[in-house]
Amino acid sequence: MSPADSSALRQVNDPAPSFRSAPHNIEAEQALLGAILVNNEAFYRVSDFLEPQHFFEPINQKIYELSRDLIRAGKIATPITLKTFLDANVDIGGITVAQYLARLAAEATTIINAEDYGRTIYDLAVRRSLIIVGEDMVNVAYDAPVDFSPRDQIEEAERRLYELAESGRYDGGFQRFANALTSAVDMAAHAYQRDGKLSGLATGLEDLDRMMGGLQPSDLIILAGRPGMGKSALATNIGYNVAKAWIGEVRPDGHTVTTNGGIVGFFSLEMSAEQLATRMIAEQTGIPSSHIRRGGISEADFERIKDATIEMQGLPFYIDETGGLSIAQLAARARRLKRQRGMDLMVIDYLQLLQGSTRRSSENRVQEITEITTKLKALAKELNVPILALSQLSRQVESRDDKKPQLSDLRESGSIEQDADVVLFVFREEYYHKMRKPLESDREKFAQWMADGEKVEGKAEIIIGKQRHGPTGNVELQFDAMVTRFSSLARPDQVPART
Repeated sequence: MSPADSSALRQVNDPAPSFRSAPHNIEAEQALLGAILVNNEAFYRVSDFLEPQHFFEPINQKIYELSRDLIRAGKIATPITLKTFLDANVDIGGITVAQYLARLAAEATTIINAEDYGRTIYDLAVRRSLIIVGEDMVNVAYDAPVDFSPRDQIEEAERRLYELAESGRYDGGFQRFANALTSAVDMAAHAYQRDGKLSGLATGLEDLDRMMGGLQPSDLIILAGRPGMGKSALATNIGYNVAKAWIGEVRPDGHTVTTNGGIVGFFSLEMSAEQLATRMIAEQTGIPSSHIRRGGISEADFERIKDATIEMQGLPFYIDETGGLSIAQLAARARRLKRQRGMDLMVIDYLQLLQGSTRRSSENRVQEITEITTKLKALAKELNVPILALSQLSRQVESRDDKKPQLSDLRESGSIEQDADVVLFVFREEYYHKMRKPLESDREKFAQWMADGEKVEGKAEIIIGKQRHGPTGNVELQFDAMVTRFSSLARPDQVPART
């Protein structure tokens, strides 16, 4: 018998495939609708999360929608008031609409069970949505348009799945003030347990943390500066400090919750992962990265590098070095990291290297930056993590005598300044001072230049240009240019007394 004959015989002998219906529970839908028709107060127990489209049966969708509209209009929803809005000729399993409404009311359960039935209906609707997402993935994979890459399909599927995951909540609406007080006390308790007693993530830079209270969840923090100021170095320092301080607690359900520090997602659009790792090794060992790259290190230096690498391997610090990401791609990858490994801080180096999601926005750079900053702020709220985004400053800083940056120096500053919760500027007078070096033959000017250089050497300023939740002002830091490391500035009044 040929393979074709065998296949045909199997098809004849195999029973017809069974088709599964989508998950639903008509009885739960009818019980909830009956409870609403008997006592309209039942509607308010499910109105925050249940919508008409969550019902499986079309007639039940229509009844719930009409009941909702009547109740919200201050009217009463009963079988009598509803039947005037429904087609009397519709046949529902052999009975009329009026009879169906009367049966719903007659067989109604108590209002106490209304929320439980509503949750059952909602959960089944989410399952049906999952099935639709899966079917769409299969169909698109089979019949994908030429200009729709597999990567685009994966990111679209991830976005839809994340929306489903985040929408599967029953809470919302008003809450008792006592609940808000409890949340506030919990936040204070967590702050007390954290390093530095902060409500947000500690940056590891004490003076900056004192001004900001740490990096706050859902905040969009812009870190801006001219090239050479050390933006990337500061972001790397902060990311490393947060990851190094991370402590996780495993809950009874197996879920790990951050109790100190945080898991860091670092989008390095400019530097490669290797360059970023080399810079971090230099920061922690005190060995300049230029020496590491050239191999100009001693055996003792290599041992220090090895020890630092072993310590850093266990850090919850994740790097994405993909260049030219669109804001939609970045959001999809951030959601994936948050879902799979967790994420408490997101860093983007840097803002102007991101692309908008539409061709139209790319024709207008200001419009594109507006889209990017608006979506970054929305992403910070969605993931409930601080997003530290680096930004370049315009060249107009160089044309002023006073080189200290201002909010107006931000490139495409309108949207960046508007959407950001915090705007930080990195400024190093030492960088500009070296450019003003006079001729050594002019001894008086050269001596003055040397004296001024000693005052600014190794110092940096973080200028808090905007902060929604706290004061603006300047924070002085120590900066070691050889290893691109920022640290808190040692002050005379903080030096311990000699014994």
